This record gives sequence, C-alpha cells and structure tokens, in this order.
Amino acid sequence: MAGVDLVDETFIVASPQALAVVVADPAYQKRWWPDLDLAVFMDRGLQGQRWSMTGALVGSCEIWLEPYADGCIVHHYLRGEPTSDGRTPAPWPDTPAGWRKAAAARAARAKAWKRSIWALKAELEGQRPAGVTA
Repeated sequence: MAGVDLVDETFIVASPQALAVVVADPAYQKRWWPDLDLAVFMDRGLQGQRWSMTGALVGSCEIWLEPYADGCIVHHYLRGEPTSDGRTPAPWPDTPAGWRKAAAARAARAKAWKRSIWALKAELEGQRPAGVTA
C-alpha cells in the first residue's frame, strides 16, 4: 500500500469540456500539487488525465471526470511514496512514529486538495445557489 493513498469525489456544476480544460492546464496542476512533478501518461480527453509523479512523492495521480446530472463528479486519486531525492521511494518506517508521519502527510494532502477543488467549484459555479441547475 502506498504511503499516501487518497481518493476523493467532488460534484461540480460545470460541463466536462470546461473541467477537462482545467485538468489539462499545467498552471492548475502546479497550483494543486506544487511539490510534485507530473508527466501525463494517459490523456483521456473529456474524461480527465493520469500522471506519473515525482518530487515529494513518487507514484501516480489521476483526475477522472464523470458526467452526472448538470455537471461532473471529479474523482481524484493520488498514490505515492515519500522520497528524499525526488525519484526513489523511501517509505516511512513501519513504526508508530512512521505511522504518525504518514497519517499527518495524508491529512495535509487531503485538506490541501479539498481547498483546491472547492476553490475551483466556486470559480466555475459562480453565484449559483445550491440546488439550482446550471
């Protein structure tokens, strides 16, 4: 199991076309994951992208866009091991201290992703009240 293994789903009232443009934009990617270097290994067009990642973590990252109702569910997957050289996995020790460090890293990344995706949701949905169609 990866040291960091996150799964998230967020509904955004926006078209798959609008979201696919954002997901493919390197500026957004750098904003979302500033300490990761991403290399696209699967461009799925309107369904999102998959990346190999190096940097603070070594592993993979994916955003899958699933059309739903008048918007999309943005599925986010991030799986990686910590590294000290940016390329070679260096898992946390299998000790209570290592477990605490891993849990703290997962929590920090989960919170950072939620802040980012909620900011994108606010940007794309604008002043639309909850429950009102696009």
